[in-house]
Amino acid sequence: MSPVPVGNGVYRIDTEYLRPGLAASHLVVDEGHAAFVDTGAAPAHPRLMHALARLRLEPEQVDYVFLTHVHLDHAGGAGQLIRALPRARAVLHPRGAPHMIDPAKLIAGTVAVYGEAMYRELYGEIVPIDAGRVVVAGDGDRFVLGSRTFELIDSPGHARHHYCAHDLDHDDVFSGDTFGISYREFDTAAGAFIFPTTTPVQFDPVALHSSIDRLMARRPRRMVLTHFGPVVDLERLSGDLHGDIDEFVRIARRHAAAEDRGDRIAADMFAHLSSRLDAHGYAGDDARRHELLDPDVRLNTQGLEVWLERA
Repeated sequence: MSPVPVGNGVYRIDTEYLRPGLAASHLVVDEGHAAFVDTGAAPAHPRLMHALARLRLEPEQVDYVFLTHVHLDHAGGAGQLIRALPRARAVLHPRGAPHMIDPAKLIAGTVAVYGEAMYRELYGEIVPIDAGRVVVAGDGDRFVLGSRTFELIDSPGHARHHYCAHDLDHDDVFSGDTFGISYREFDTAAGAFIFPTTTPVQFDPVALHSSIDRLMARRPRRMVLTHFGPVVDLERLSGDLHGDIDEFVRIARRHAAAEDRGDRIAADMFAHLSSRLDAHGYAGDDARRHELLDPDVRLNTQGLEVWLERA
């Protein structure tokens, strides 16, 4: 599949993680320089290299691989990609960098969530990144790509090792998972539909509220989501995210003492999101809603259960 231009020199590349339209890597091109924002899992590597070729870019033209955080659907292919890009450096949060230099703990944690067989199917081989190719970036650090400048924003809540990248010249914020998930299948005449991601193991509702507010304080024109692409109408969407974070927390607390709390949390979360879809004008039936939402509902439920144990 060809890279899809989405404006401002940004191209969306579907990594086809789990299904088409779920996860993207974004390639930014400016004055002969290029950068990837997130890479997808390792099996997406040929798609990223194909995108460069389709845009008539040489691997040597890629300066940076910005990794918003080290969850493997975002960064699992980074080591493989860095090996193929002779000049590129991987830009990582200080808490995330050690796990890409030595991914043993990252792999073990993912296997614990998914199991060995599914881990291999989804993520392939996780290649470590040589420490000399890693830039450990702090809050407010800036990176120049051609004529544009990116500023990194520490943004915990989904994960403690998360940053967002603000393109200061075009007012795009590449938000990773901090600004939630918005699948294009749910778009209606009312616009995009969005919901937060509370996946294991570092969900923190207070921090996530704060990070969303911090992004919005910059007044970006667009948020560019890994799941899935650019969205606008940010005041409405940020309000929906804040409301859902609070509702997910209420659902988790309501069922905290139940023996089957995971099933109860998941059922209530699906019902809540389905009700919101009704109000949004989405006409898909229950089967389609389960098909699109269930993977996230399951992972969100696991993250909420981990949070309950910590709270």
